This record gives sequence, structure tokens and C-alpha cells, in this order.
Amino acid sequence: MCKTTIDPLLDLSGKVAVISGGSSGIGYGTAELLALKGAVSVILDIDEEKGKEAVRAISTLGGKADFIKCNVTSDSDCRSAIESIAKTHGRIDILFNNAGVIRRKTVVDLEENEWDLVVDVTLKGAYLLSKYTVPVMAENGGGSIINTGSGWGLKGGDKAVSYCAAKGGIVNMTRAMAIDHGAQGIRVNSMSPGDIDTPLLHDEAKQLGQDDKSFMEEAADRPLARVGTPFDVAKAVLFFASPMSEWVTGTNLTVDGGGLA
Repeated sequence: MCKTTIDPLLDLSGKVAVISGGSSGIGYGTAELLALKGAVSVILDIDEEKGKEAVRAISTLGGKADFIKCNVTSDSDCRSAIESIAKTHGRIDILFNNAGVIRRKTVVDLEENEWDLVVDVTLKGAYLLSKYTVPVMAENGGGSIINTGSGWGLKGGDKAVSYCAAKGGIVNMTRAMAIDHGAQGIRVNSMSPGDIDTPLLHDEAKQLGQDDKSFMEEAADRPLARVGTPFDVAKAVLFFASPMSEWVTGTNLTVDGGGLA
């Protein structure tokens, strides 16, 4: 019988976590939780004001956090950010590729620049940050990479063709990375949220020209009868980031209140 207790398996003391899109929503919720579990949460985001606010909020709660302005679609930004973190902290143990945007349009209505934005922020961003993080992790004996997928990366959704394509790519990219880097002690997993109460979800209602209240009520139509919270997803990320999942790689966890059931 396993005699270990749960708390030490969730302890991230001494770990360094990098969270893209970490100034709000799922990213902020995760940065906060990982910091409260002992990690230094380094937030990457293009919104400098909100990023610094996030750091202050985490610090007020007793956690350790830092912010680096980073456009995840830029090779130079991603390389510079990871190099800076490695130099300052000496290691990177956790990478949460979470930055993402959505455009609620069909393939006919979607403009080329909108396709590029969604795919580049989601897929290219995960590629670039992973590209520069993997060698740092490997040098320190391994780590955990977690990618944000979506329920719409597992099934189709209406008027979200670029988002569905990008999130589907994330799920299979995760499997490929797990195969490539397992021998380096690096685990790579994804989790696919359903509708989460974040600025992105409220923006979807606006894009579709729908009443926000009605849109959120419709999003809550699932077996657990509510929209998810950033903390719901953060707990799944904590599982993948911690020793709780030390023999788990190349998998996807659906966190959607039963929406795909």
C-alpha cells in the first residue's frame, strides 16, 4: 500500500513555472494556484499592465511571481523570455502553454489575418515557447509541459473553424512532443476545458451579437449545470505539473463539467 500523503505530492516548492497568457482567466488562475503551492510563477503576456497587476495580486496572497512582456507569436520574444527566466532562476520546471484567442466565424467569413492570429497565438506560440524551454528542462533533469486544448479540439463547433483547427492541433502536438522528449524526463500533456467564465468567453458572446446573460446560461447547459471557473482548470494543470502525474504523459484530460459526455 502507498503510504505517501497527498500534500507532498502537490508541493511545488523550488519549482519555476512559466505561464503564457497568464494575466487573466485560466492563465491567471493557474499562476496563482501554482504560486500558492510553492512555485515561482512567471507570467508571459502582451498586456503589461494586467501582467503586473497579476504579479501584485499573487504577491499579496503570499506567492512568488514575475512578469515578462512577451508576444508568443514572436520568435525573438519567446527566445528572450525563456533565456531571461533561465538566467534569473536557473531552471524551468513547468511550462503552461495557455495563450489563445478565438474568432467566431465560418471558413467563408473568416479573414486570412484572423486565421493567422488564432493559429499563430495557439499553435505557433506553444511551439516557440516549447522550442526554447525543452533544452532548459532537459539540462535540469526534466519537467512538465502542459498545453491548453479545448473541447472543440476534440469535436467540431459552430462558427469557430480556426479555433477548432488550432486546438485540435494542440492535442496531437502534445502526443508528438511526449514521444520526442520522454527520454529527457519531460512529460507533455494537454487538458481541454469546456466553457470557462473568462474574458474570452464573454468576448465570444459579443462577437456573435448575443446577450451575455443568455449566452452564459446556454454555456451552463451540461451535466454539472454550470460554467467552469479558471480554478477548475488550474487544478487540472496542478495535477500535470506535480508529482501526482509522474507516470502520465502524452494524454489529454477533458475538464468540461460533462459537456462532451
